[in-house]
Amino acid sequence: EVQPVEAGGGLVQAGGSLRLSCAASGFTFDDYAIGWFRQAPGKEREGIGCIRRSAGSTYYLDSVKGRFTISSDSTKKMVYLQMNSLKPEDTAVYYCAVRPGYCGSYYLMYSSWGQGTQVTVSS
Repeated sequence: EVQPVEAGGGLVQAGGSLRLSCAASGFTFDDYAIGWFRQAPGKEREGIGCIRRSAGSTYYLDSVKGRFTISSDSTKKMVYLQMNSLKPEDTAVYYCAVRPGYCGSYYLMYSSWGQGTQVTVSS
């Protein structure tokens, strides 16, 4: 069973950093895309970016470009979301999700989801 598990959320002051991790198991790491999403209260889930081992990472959300970095460690089957220069508007529940094949920006393209981890950025 494909089951990603996120970790690393918490409370941080504006300007600070956090690194989220996504432990992925139950599938061939090289054949899947792992995406990062977030959802703030009352808002739709939005795609931050995605990584696939053979294609590297891509970012969908303009507001995080240059501040967030997605990386992976295939030997550990881990994907990371490094978040720097955090802003209060980054406050949300962050999810990693998995889909076979190529990356995609829309959350409905992904079939397997972690439970989410809360990130709260105080001003």
